[in-house]
Amino acid sequence: MPVELTPLEARIVGCLIEKQIATPDQYPLSLNALVNACNQKSNRHPVMEVDERQVQAAVDALMRRQLVLEKSGFGSRVPKYQHLFCNTQFGSLKFSRQGTAIVCELLLRGPQTPGELRTHAARLAPIREVSEVEAELEDLMTRPDGPHVVKLAREPGRRESRYAHLFGDQPPAADDSPDVTAAPSAAPAADLALRDRVAALESEVAALRSELDALRARLATP
Repeated sequence: MPVELTPLEARIVGCLIEKQIATPDQYPLSLNALVNACNQKSNRHPVMEVDERQVQAAVDALMRRQLVLEKSGFGSRVPKYQHLFCNTQFGSLKFSRQGTAIVCELLLRGPQTPGELRTHAARLAPIREVSEVEAELEDLMTRPDGPHVVKLAREPGRRESRYAHLFGDQPPAADDSPDVTAAPSAAPAADLALRDRVAALESEVAALRSELDALRARLATP
């Protein structure tokens, strides 16, 4: 079954992958650190403004699907979280270092061209040439376990098509012809922010319902 992530869940998973690679001494992340990572203004698009309740609700939803694990060190009273999204012992998603960096950047920044991905993903894995990115993207689009990346229709004024991950909302149709010019597919920033807030609220409601059901079960027990 393909992994489906809300925008906030995608941001959380992307942040956990990023921090695991870039700052391993600070990983896993506490809830406060994860909120700060989600709201980070650099290396993010769109910029989010989420609070601890929203992030905790989304993390709880990811833990129920075994995509995130709570793991605290010995003697630590602060819960910390690590991802189980990819490259784990029992998970099905296995990516190369370059593939992991590219998927991470798509989760954090949204659709990008191969040139943009080379610039952004190079901080997480050794990537020197755009051709390396293009080879990884081709692999991610043609994997036997299903495509995880799609090539989007080229927008007016752009020389290159952008690529998007397939771990969430279905992006616009792929560009089957390099000569076809499509209308812009990016939603206004306000629409994206609203969608992120709705997704966060849905996750929070689901978490509250789960807690209420558990409380009812305890009260019903003699």
